Amino acid sequence: MSTTIQPGLTALSLLGIPGWFACLFAQVGPANPGLLSRRYQEGERLIYRMTGLNEGWRYEIRATGVVKRESGGEYVEQYTWSDLHSNGSPFALPPASLEFRQVLSLDAGKPPVIPKLAVLHPMLIGPVTDLLTFYADLWLANRLGKLAAVGDHLYHQHGTPASWADGNRVVLGESSVDFDFALEDIDPSSKVATLVVRHVPPKQPRVRLPAVWMHQQVADTPNNWVNVVREAGKYVAAVGKETFDVTMKVSLADGKILSGTMENHVIARERDCLDAPLTNCGDPRPREILRHITVSLDR
Repeated sequence: MSTTIQPGLTALSLLGIPGWFACLFAQVGPANPGLLSRRYQEGERLIYRMTGLNEGWRYEIRATGVVKRESGGEYVEQYTWSDLHSNGSPFALPPASLEFRQVLSLDAGKPPVIPKLAVLHPMLIGPVTDLLTFYADLWLANRLGKLAAVGDHLYHQHGTPASWADGNRVVLGESSVDFDFALEDIDPSSKVATLVVRHVPPKQPRVRLPAVWMHQQVADTPNNWVNVVREAGKYVAAVGKETFDVTMKVSLADGKILSGTMENHVIARERDCLDAPLTNCGDPRPREILRHITVSLDR
């Protein structure tokens, strides 16, 4: 029996983000304002509509935001979430989720942070962390400040594993990625740029692979994703390749994200094991995770 992931609870988007955000900010150095930099107006309102296909679960949801300025001068966008439709039917979020305020920012002085997810309904965690990923990718592109013309390309080595293990059910969960940025297009008439950000396996991923069989390459790159779950008296262990492909349309007038798509793909091999060292295991079976996320700004 394979592991199941509840709607919205994808491993990397749920708990992997805090680790790579913290390490990432420490690596990039001072801000370099560039072509895609955000220019804020206090009080501006934004509405994003998000759709997702997450391992067979389809959803639609709305994020409504307002631009505020903090005491230190940094600008933030504060969002509420509403109008969730799950597999085509309206779903009433509980009060704690409706009262939740997600703070995002493209201000160079305001690094991405993971919100407190414990108060959220599980169906809201995926949308919240996915919108954060769009913002974090653009924030990093702006922070590096090296994309100015069509065809400009930047490879940012990162590799530090992000962990989503909780020490209880998920005993090991890690993914290791680098960032591959490209300024794919600029439309002078509409003043819109197309940014592509690929989260790709490093040449030498640094995820922990405790069992010998996990070192066998599953796809066309070294394994950069591992997940071990304690379930019903056994361990369900999987290893393989994970990638994210993010494409965004960004306004050159003010740096807002106008629309975006995210393709998250995991190709893995999974086994049921009877022991914690993962040596007494059954036959391997293929495991594939596919997620497709879109976001668009109401204009």
